[in-house]
Amino acid sequence: MDTIDQHILEILKGNSRATASEISKHVNLSIPAVAERIRKMDESKIIEKYTVKINREALGYTVLAFIFVNIDQTQNIENFRKTIIVNPSVLECHHVVGQHDYLLKVLAKDTMSLEHFISNELKKIKGVVNTNTIISLSSLKENLNV
Repeated sequence: MDTIDQHILEILKGNSRATASEISKHVNLSIPAVAERIRKMDESKIIEKYTVKINREALGYTVLAFIFVNIDQTQNIENFRKTIIVNPSVLECHHVVGQHDYLLKVLAKDTMSLEHFISNELKKIKGVVNTNTIISLSSLKENLNV
């Protein structure tokens, strides 16, 4: 990875739909050279996927919450992981060190939806013994990538 690859990545981070032609103008390389560099970054898994950032509020999702979760016993961890990663309300799930076992980033339409998720989905997963929810009032910075 050199500085040109890094520049290409910065452009793609800003617009994953940028074409090799558009990128070539910014990095002063030919279109085939840019396409080849992107192909190599795809193959080496530097680029994992191409995506879009959706305006959550425009779709009616107004509540962003962070939920700390504790699991009671080791044998319940795998079921928790399998269940939580397929839940559409969960944007992120992190196994953490410290007082809690997991940290979830959860998106909900409103507080009623969040309450439903916590009470009727999260707390019903076998092994979940404790949760602590923090509601985000606003997001000052939220990057998708490094």
